[in-house]
Amino acid sequence: MTRLLLTVPEAAQVLAISRSKLYQLLASGAVGSIRIDGSRRVPVTALTDYITHLTRKEAAV
Repeated sequence: MTRLLLTVPEAAQVLAISRSKLYQLLASGAVGSIRIDGSRRVPVTALTDYITHLTRKEAAV
């Protein structure tokens, strides 16, 4: 079964960025996340949405 949620370190690794940079993106709302009890999780769809947004932004320039 494919995982739907990633931890912040896992999501940062997928995007090839630092954990602190991902926390900045989460705080700004650029990448969506959810909390399950005390744990922050990043939906895989939030990462693909973010990448799609960046790709479209680059294509428009």
